[in-house]
Amino acid sequence: MLSLIILFPLAAALLLVAVPAISDAAARWAWVGAAGLEVILVATVWGMYTTPPPGERALSERIEWMPGIGSSYHLGVDGLSLPLVALTAVIFLACAIYALRDTRLPRLQAALFLFLQSVSTGVFLAADLILFFVFFDLSIVGMYFVIAGWGHKDAARSALKFFLYTFLGSLALLLGFIGLYLGAAPHTFDMVELTATPPLSDNPLVGGAVLAAIVLGLAIKTPTVPFHTWLPPAHTDAPAIGSAVLAAVLLKMGTYGFVRIAMPMLPDAWRAWAWIIIAVGIISALYGALVALAQTNFKRMVAYTSVNHMGYILVALGAAGLVTADTVEARSIAVSGAVTQMVSHGLITGALFLLAGILWQRRSSYVMSDYGGLAAPAPRFAALLAIGAFASLGLPGFSGFIAEFQIFTGSIAASPITAIAVLGILLTAALFLRALQSLLTGETRGSSDEFADLHPNEAWSIVPLLALVVVIGILPGPLLEMIEPAAAAAVELVGR
Repeated sequence: MLSLIILFPLAAALLLVAVPAISDAAARWAWVGAAGLEVILVATVWGMYTTPPPGERALSERIEWMPGIGSSYHLGVDGLSLPLVALTAVIFLACAIYALRDTRLPRLQAALFLFLQSVSTGVFLAADLILFFVFFDLSIVGMYFVIAGWGHKDAARSALKFFLYTFLGSLALLLGFIGLYLGAAPHTFDMVELTATPPLSDNPLVGGAVLAAIVLGLAIKTPTVPFHTWLPPAHTDAPAIGSAVLAAVLLKMGTYGFVRIAMPMLPDAWRAWAWIIIAVGIISALYGALVALAQTNFKRMVAYTSVNHMGYILVALGAAGLVTADTVEARSIAVSGAVTQMVSHGLITGALFLLAGILWQRRSSYVMSDYGGLAAPAPRFAALLAIGAFASLGLPGFSGFIAEFQIFTGSIAASPITAIAVLGILLTAALFLRALQSLLTGETRGSSDEFADLHPNEAWSIVPLLALVVVIGILPGPLLEMIEPAAAAAVELVGR
């Protein structure tokens, strides 16, 4: 089943490329159909899933690949990865529906996004470091072509900056993986084995250097301050569906790497670095919110809120390294909140970037002062934008509240100084309320005149994402029941 989830979108992409006779309309609906079937496959795996023993993976598949260096085609899922696999499937289906009216090279666009879906899913299912790295690198290549090929304004420059930054990060990550391999006894790239028997536990100097390489690679991908500068131009110049995938899926590869690789495989070094991770998280949370507050470009503003929200995740994961006997439960809550935030941020920000894309499609501008009074000509657009904004600022009843409540409850219990990051929520509320006032309220003026409301394909792509945000906010049980055992196991691995 796991191989099928990875290979099915890739097979559909190859079919679209290999058969040029497929019409543009057929390619669009083929993409929707393939993405829809992928959601069904992931839902099937979700139904089959049972919590594996700590440190192991469910539905595991393993085939020898490069036995001489201890690398295999090894796949598996647990409560940390399956929610992100499901998020990936839902986001790509939303993008396929959103793009039904796009006329720019639709067959190639569909093939490229199906390829990107395949490798993105592979990152979350991989249980071997080399396999993880291959999928991780291929996702960078896919997103480069998305931005360069379907972006606008200075898309070529933004795509190049994105590629160079994140490729540099992947090289640092590869050095870290080689360090883990050399430190393991016996040498292996298998993630389950490296987690069960962490390498370099008796060599803190080398362990710290290996963690530094891994943290650098993942921090660029996440991104955190000061490695975030590629993110705003990449988002601003990317197409709406490219921004949605970049924010909802590709950024999570960085945070997922922290909780899957850095924390459990180098627990001693992670504990030693815990305060540095917390400091970076607090700075990212506050800096991202402050800079977002200063933006006049709506899409760029949403991009900076991603830096803010990823900062919260770093704070929680750093707090997990503050190991004391009386903070076990608190640290587990923090990690659970971090994974929930990955899912929540993906759904909310994916919807917000699709809504931002409507501004560009209608008036070729993201500048908030160009609009005003959009609630009158486009009430459906206004309603969904308001829901997305309130969800992003963490209002109760939405998934963001569930995630951030867990993050701050666990983090503050582990270390009260992490309460500083709560100021980010206040800043986020200010920036989104200001944006809603500028775009939606008052008399209809400027580019808002005769602004067309949502088309059916736009509504059908955005409404389900925000509906899931509400469902998780009101009934978080099914998601948390999957995440919490894996979060508790992760905390136990860090504290051993």
